[in-house]
Amino acid sequence: MPRVIHFEFPVDDPERATTFYENVFGWKIDKWDGPFDFWLVTTGAEGTPGIDGGFMRRQDAKQTTVNTVEVPSVDAYVEKIKASGGKVEVEKTAIPGVGWIAYGSDTEGNVFGLIEQDASAKPPGA
Repeated sequence: MPRVIHFEFPVDDPERATTFYENVFGWKIDKWDGPFDFWLVTTGAEGTPGIDGGFMRRQDAKQTTVNTVEVPSVDAYVEKIKASGGKVEVEKTAIPGVGWIAYGSDTEGNVFGLIEQDASAKPPGA
């Protein structure tokens, strides 16, 4: 059964947000060494209940927190979203070394991510 494995908080100032969440909750936050600005957030010890996530720079004033669900096939779940009355907000995209991601919304307008783990994922032409 697919489950939520990751969250994303949109932030205007990643350094300010890092200081806040480190001070308030003691979370460990590190800048990701990837192809775009992203800060990895570790919320607890490995093997304990809960999920980890990240900060990304806010790209839209209406952008909200997004939970990401791990699925065996982004393509198959995109079709399920469409067939169930949802919308695809961002088409399938490669995150090199991680996998495939897409964003959808449910019938109520709530946005969520889908991720398919695949370390060999690469953008077209790469």
